This record gives sequence, C-alpha cells and structure tokens, in this order.
Amino acid sequence: MGELKVTKLTSKEDKANYIFHLLKDIEALDFMINNDLIEKSPIRIGAEQEFCLVDSEFLPSNNAVEILKDINDNHFTTEIGNYNLEINLDPLELKNDCFSKLHNQLTELLGKANKIAENKKTKVLLTGILPTLTLKHIGIENMTPIDRYFVLNEAIKESRKQDFNIYIKGVDEINLLHDSVMLEGCNTSFQMHLQVDPDTFIDTHNWAQAISGPILSACTNSPLLFGKELWSETRISLFTQSVDTRANSFLLNEKQSRVSFGDHWSTGSVADIFRDNVSRFRSLVTTEFTKDSVEMLEKGEIPGLKALNLHNGTVYRWNRPCYGVGGGKPHLRIENRYIPSGPTMIDEIANMVFWVGVMMGKPKMYDNIHQKMNFKDVKSNFFNAARYGMNTQFHWNGKIIPSHELILNELIPMAYKGLYKMNVSPKDAEYYLEIIKNRIISNNGSQWITKSYRNLLKTRKRFEAIQILTSKMYAKQQKEYPISSWNIVKKDTMPEFSPKKIVKHLMSSDIFSVDENDSLDLVINIMKWKKFNHMPVINNDKELVGLLSSTDMEKYISNSHNGRRTISGIMQKTIVTINQYSSAKDAKKLMKKHNINSLPVVEKNRLIGIITSKDV
Repeated sequence: MGELKVTKLTSKEDKANYIFHLLKDIEALDFMINNDLIEKSPIRIGAEQEFCLVDSEFLPSNNAVEILKDINDNHFTTEIGNYNLEINLDPLELKNDCFSKLHNQLTELLGKANKIAENKKTKVLLTGILPTLTLKHIGIENMTPIDRYFVLNEAIKESRKQDFNIYIKGVDEINLLHDSVMLEGCNTSFQMHLQVDPDTFIDTHNWAQAISGPILSACTNSPLLFGKELWSETRISLFTQSVDTRANSFLLNEKQSRVSFGDHWSTGSVADIFRDNVSRFRSLVTTEFTKDSVEMLEKGEIPGLKALNLHNGTVYRWNRPCYGVGGGKPHLRIENRYIPSGPTMIDEIANMVFWVGVMMGKPKMYDNIHQKMNFKDVKSNFFNAARYGMNTQFHWNGKIIPSHELILNELIPMAYKGLYKMNVSPKDAEYYLEIIKNRIISNNGSQWITKSYRNLLKTRKRFEAIQILTSKMYAKQQKEYPISSWNIVKKDTMPEFSPKKIVKHLMSSDIFSVDENDSLDLVINIMKWKKFNHMPVINNDKELVGLLSSTDMEKYISNSHNGRRTISGIMQKTIVTINQYSSAKDAKKLMKKHNINSLPVVEKNRLIGIITSKDV
C-alpha cells in the first residue's frame, strides 16, 4: 500500500471497479499457480528496517519528511509517524554470505541516515517501541503529512465509528481511548521476507505459524509503553488494537482483527489465504487501475495484482503471504512481521538467520504440521511469548517445554541444518547463531530494558528514568555489541546529556484523589494515614474541581461549631494548576507567587499528577 496513491472507497462506482479488479487478481493468481508461472528458485531473502528519530534529549523528533528529502535514496520511505522512517533492503539469494551482505547494506544505509540526521541535530535509534513516547506524540499533528496516511486513518475511523479503546495489562496496565490510528506509529519492526515455492506454500506457511512463538520469545524488545511495564513484546497487543476496525460491543464479537495471528491452519493454496482475507475484511481504500490482470496474462504479460496487493496491505497477519514481481518474474513470499527493531543491527540479522534457518531446516517429522499440532496450542504459544518472552513454557510436540530448552536443544541445531542445506556459509551461520545462543543464556532486549528501568526507578521519577534508559540504549547501539553483552544500567547512572527540567520529570503520577461527594471524615483520615499535605478533589467527570490542604483540615477540625460536613464546603475552588511540559522553573515561580506548596498537573482539566515544593 505504501507505494500507491490511494483514496477512500466511497462511491458505488469506485467500489464496483475495485471489486472487479480484486476478483480478477485472484483469478489471475489461480491461473499463474495452476500453470506453473510463479518462480520456484532461486530462493531469496529480504528485509525492511523501521527506525526512530530522536532529538538531543532522546524524545521523538518530528522531522522524518525533512530528513528523508535530504537522504534522497529510494531505499528509504516514510512511516505513519513523522518521527519514524523505513529502509527497504535489496533482495538477495539465500546462499553463501548473503546475511553478511545484508548486514553490510543495512550498516551502510543506516550510516547514511545517521549522517543526515546529525546535521538536523537528530539521532537514529533502533527499538520496538520508543520508551520516551508520550501521549503528546501520538496526536494527528504528528502524522506524516502524506495523503495516504490520513486516508487510511479516516477509513478505519469510519468503519469503527468510535474511538480506539487500548487496554494492555502486564506488570502495569494501560487503559486509554484514542481518536486516531497514530498509536500504530509507536510500533517499529524489522520485517523479514522469505521467498517460498508455490507448490509447498501452505505447508511452509503453517510451519511459519508453528515456530512463531519460540522465535519471538528470543527476540522480544518492547516491554515499555508510556513508562508502563507491559508485555515482553508489547507491540503485539498494541498494533492489534491500534488499527482495529471492529467496534466495541456488548455482544460476543467473533470477527478477526485486521492484525491477526489467524484462527486456523491454512489449507488449499496461497490464493485461498487471500480469498479468506477478502471474505473477512472489506476494502478501505482504492487507487487507479488501468489493466485487467487476466487480460494481461492472455497477452503474455505478468500482472502486478495491484488491487490484491492493496487489499493485502491493509490486512496485517503476523506471518503475511505476499505476491510480488521481480525481474519480470512473479514470486510468493512470507513476510515475518512480529520481530521488533533493535536492540542492534547485529541482533536483527541474527534474528533473521535464526528464523530463516528454522524455516528451511524443518525435519520430515514436522511435515504436515497441521495434523500434528493443535492450532490453539500454536496460537497460545505466540501470545504467551509476546507476554512472557524467555520465561514462556511452550506446547511443543506433545510436551510442555521451557523456551531456553526448546531453542538451545532443538531449534538452533535445526537452524544450522537449514542454513547448510541452502549452502549458507558456515562462517555466517556460526557467527549469527552464536549471538542467539549467547542471548538465550543471558538477556534479550526486553529483559535488559526491564531490569535497567527497574533499577533507574529506585532513584528517579519515571520520565527521567526513561530518558536515561533510552540514552543508554543509543550509546550501546553505536558500539554495535549484541544485547547479550550489555551490562544492566545501574540505579545511580547519570545522564550523558543535560535534559531541560520540566514538570513531567519531577511530578508524582501515582496520586490519590477524592470525589467531591466523599465523606469528609473519611478524607481527613486518608490524609492522616498517608501523611498527605494535599488532596485533589474531582467530580463525576473526573475533572479537577478543588484542592484540600492540611491547613484547610486543621481549620475545620479546630472549629467545633463548624457544621459543614462536605468536602465542597471547605476545599479551595480557585486552583492554580500547571501543564506537565511546563518548565520546573515556571512551577517554582507559580508556587512562590501564590504562596503555595503544591501544584496539580492537569491535561484537558483532568488530573494526571502533582508537583510539590519538595520536588522542585
């Protein structure tokens, strides 16, 4: 979809024309499969690298379009967030030192991006979810200013007819409503492509599904979102919900999400997977069509299946089948979409070597995997891996096996055999698979991030801890040592930059508040129990309407003739508040000016924190 000029499907004529071409594309694909027109060899690999742009304080840098223009290289393209870019690497034959070559090209292209970014006082960062993202960064104003993203946003919102409800529960939890698909822009991945023989596509796709959980468990790198510790690979849950066209309902809704692992094994041919997608998911956008795919085949031309690829670009299977044309020849491939960006380029290439090796090294005993494993076990494996990473216990071959044991004893040896079968150089195979092995016995990305973040939280408030964590990720990435060799960040680590102190750095977000209708005696006791000097008061709409201080309470308690028993009777209704992005100096000045010791921090009149004179 990314390369096409798209418009929203609105008129009956547009819909009819689009459906005509979509059905013709499926007919043409069937014809090419049945007449042996799709390339079977050589097998090729490819990859897409998404990355983040950050400023000197490691916050999102909203200048991707500007940097892309200066890079001036067709390997680069935009993403939905204007603080992300993507690199499309050249396809290579799966043989010899192909992975080293891929690594070298990625190093060269990211180096080019780094050089241009530095001129804009911007840094390039590889991470599944940028830890320093806040709600401020996922507004529509930060969407890349290109029509197709706004068209997709409007189409999904129109289909859904309500805001997006995001709920993710891990160690912490997030529960929020959002009004655009910009939450998709939080997710950054390293998408891996493997060409597949059309004759064995279904069995190969089912195998890709079967191994997804164990592969993912070794590669997780996205445990944080908005400062909350959630899943080991939070992207899996976040992306599913961020582009969900299904409306919330009181009824049992059994429709699949557009981002899906699937509900059953694949059968038939690859065309049947596309037919299933078209049956389940209505088209959201369209583009201009000039040729009928079936007529092209009759004339001896190879069609691009434009309508089918456009539809496929809005259905996000974690193992997505893809059709393409290269060098005038049509081919099929599987796109692995569940692996996150980072922690380093060397880790990403190792992830790819591991996945491709296991894909190609499948033993005979796992042929027709759909007859040997229950799909629900496979799906459970995948989501458990996303939640728990290397702590997952997998349903595998009739047993429950810990991830470490399964990967070290079965999958890594399987990967070696698969790579050697494809004549990949032993040097490449051993070098990159050793990186996976070392990671399994030490830390993967999500484990390193979680341990480091917990340490920093012992001495710092959440936002400052996240900035320091992100700065350390960047520094270690620059040295290009694999994640298994990274030392955990210590609690007393100092930042290597000078952050401008803002309220968000200093405020407490774990706050107590009381309702304006709460019992006054109860509130008095809460403040005593918790040793609070200030208590915010909210109304039924969760808006801040007052503030109680210990001084107010003392006056009330000492006045034995005071018959008022409601909070609203004694609370301060004229409240001085501050925004979370205001400077710490401004907070100090406000407290001094109004002779107060605390400031509620509000966003759209909703209480999100409190900052006191002790904090500043």
